[in-house]
Amino acid sequence: MSILNVEHLNHGFGDRTIFNDVSFRLLKGEHIGLVGANGEGKSTFLNVVTGDLMPDEGTVEWAKNVRAGYLDQHAVLEKGMTVRDVLASAFGYLYELEAHMNELCTQMGDANETALAAMMEEFSEIQEHLEAHDFYNIDSKVEEVARAFGLNELGLFRDVTELSGGQRTKILLAKLLLEKPDILLLDEPTNYLDTEHIEWLKRYLNDYENAFILISHDIPFLNSVVNLIYHMENGELNRYVGNYDKFKEVYEVKKSQLEAAYKKQQQEISELQDFVARNKARVATRNMAMSRQKKLDKMEVIELAKEKPKPEFRFREARASSRYVFSAEQLVIGYEEALSKPLTFSMERGEKLVLRGANGIGKTTLLKSIIGLVPALQGRVVLGDYLYQGYFEQEMTGAKNNTCIEELWCEYPSWTQYEVRSALAKCGLTTKHIESQVRVLSGGEQAKVRLCKLINRETNFLLLDEPTNHLDVDAKDELKRALTAYGGSILLICHEPDFYESFATRVIDGSSWTLKLS
Repeated sequence: MSILNVEHLNHGFGDRTIFNDVSFRLLKGEHIGLVGANGEGKSTFLNVVTGDLMPDEGTVEWAKNVRAGYLDQHAVLEKGMTVRDVLASAFGYLYELEAHMNELCTQMGDANETALAAMMEEFSEIQEHLEAHDFYNIDSKVEEVARAFGLNELGLFRDVTELSGGQRTKILLAKLLLEKPDILLLDEPTNYLDTEHIEWLKRYLNDYENAFILISHDIPFLNSVVNLIYHMENGELNRYVGNYDKFKEVYEVKKSQLEAAYKKQQQEISELQDFVARNKARVATRNMAMSRQKKLDKMEVIELAKEKPKPEFRFREARASSRYVFSAEQLVIGYEEALSKPLTFSMERGEKLVLRGANGIGKTTLLKSIIGLVPALQGRVVLGDYLYQGYFEQEMTGAKNNTCIEELWCEYPSWTQYEVRSALAKCGLTTKHIESQVRVLSGGEQAKVRLCKLINRETNFLLLDEPTNHLDVDAKDELKRALTAYGGSILLICHEPDFYESFATRVIDGSSWTLKLS
């Protein structure tokens, strides 16, 4: 049974085509991985099928009474909303039904007999619907899911804007679970999630009986939960049966076959054109030349997809720092209350140190406390001499109305436009991306702009807070290569062992010093 039908979809931004005559069908129980490079339109596709964006052309048709639950990579939680408010919003449509039922009660007093009978029937139907969906047990359901996700430890009445990226993702996932939708639409759900909750989500999706569409650049995660891959490239959407590894295998074979057919056809075209050019003027061979020309005119020319620019990250290195990059002595981190036990540790020049552990235990706060962005509650941090720091924040801050060119010019005002464009192009951004406002770029493209600013600054100490979030496979591989080659010191927060295991010299698990549970 088809849950969702998309036919002849066309969509673009300005002169940039995102989809070109795309058709798609989702069947009950299909577990789909939607893959493709940064900026190919994966998130845009989900926004179109949910109705948040209107396509330029084409139709999107859902089966009757199907409810979709959407976890958006750009979801914004409003200031003033508590954790409990967000969870309870999963039942928003039930609260609306209750309000309508109460309105019917008010209207019944003035209704005639015919209208009253219709109102009472509608009232009864709504009440049955509310009871069937456990409306009168919402509080206990919220408490149950909050316990399962460890949200009680955060405080159900805490403002959601005070929480870390991973904690907010956990809350949005918990809300989706409460909604019990007929289909899940998940846009990079493992971003900001710790290892424990990635494993939990993996088990949940493997046991999930309904359909889901998952966007992710986490290949081990994708391989473990999907049975179909839809690949988005150059405005097209192609279907492959199996997990990501199977898709890559088939895709590479198809690509090789197409390249071989292209070369063969180009040779044939060249030979035909040469024959026509040499023989069309001679009376004896004119008919043969015309015959070859007709063959050329009727030929369906094979076109190879334009190769996407691959990013190239090369960190500029400053002179060497002193032996000790920093030393922490009895350091207690936190804001109003302590997040850690007193910490005493140090980092030496050339070390590549990874901080790992559950969301909300204070990894980002520790990183910021080391470089003085968050004052320590107790103890102190002594920084080494000759430090040239480069800091990659977990989330983008500042004005997003700038174009990519303006964003880089703010950082390097003495550069020429050619230098700015070249630097952005080396990070895998096309001319159209470079000239676009940062706010219209995908999460991965925005991350490449931020990395571009970082790699072109001379540093000997990099502080990276989950830099792999949103990056596609090629960009992740290139960043891993660049960090391996980097001669300076690195302090990295990351939840992906596949990414850091090959270059990390030391891994510190935050659960050993935190005062907060996950």
